Amino acid sequence: MKRALVASALSLYALALFGADLPTGDAQKGKDIVGRVCAACHGADGNSPTPANPKLGGQIPEYIYKQLKDFKADAAKKPERESPVMGAMAAGLSPDDMRNVAAYFGSQKESVGEAKNKETVFFGRKIYRAGDASKALPACASCHGPDGSGVPIQYPRLAGQYAEYTEAQLKAFRDGKRANDANRIMRVIASRMDDKEIASVADYIAGLR
Repeated sequence: MKRALVASALSLYALALFGADLPTGDAQKGKDIVGRVCAACHGADGNSPTPANPKLGGQIPEYIYKQLKDFKADAAKKPERESPVMGAMAAGLSPDDMRNVAAYFGSQKESVGEAKNKETVFFGRKIYRAGDASKALPACASCHGPDGSGVPIQYPRLAGQYAEYTEAQLKAFRDGKRANDANRIMRVIASRMDDKEIASVADYIAGLR
């Protein structure tokens, strides 16, 4: 009964987050769009060659779809997630294009990453797996999974992501420069993290697989 209630709650959360517009795209059509629009920065298979741009291969399609929607501005308001580069890329994509791109990247295999800082990997693992009760900092694993694979619709995949990118996003949430997280979840969590914790957990995440 408890599991059923949890599943129901997550389903309601998903509907609140995406409305009735849950993505079910065509990966083959998405591949064509990626080749024209996305591959130069994110790689043809979603495995970006540079830490400046996130790896998208194997990412949860619903998450990609939401980010593309959030990057796109309309006449009435600014985009929920501001980026001159991604705003320009998303401007020419229709909702169907976004679904298709999300389906294609989600169907690809993510590349393997690695933790590089041996001095902080155990500290990063502690934060990821257990958080810090003294700061009311929850474990990253509680939402993103022990292996960083994420939870479809609710929480994105993190495993193997460039440490530099994860670190930059956590700091953006902490500083309020990124604000498209549902119910301010990531902004609240990141606000409780110092630079060492952010860098350590980001490096640890890079090595998850």
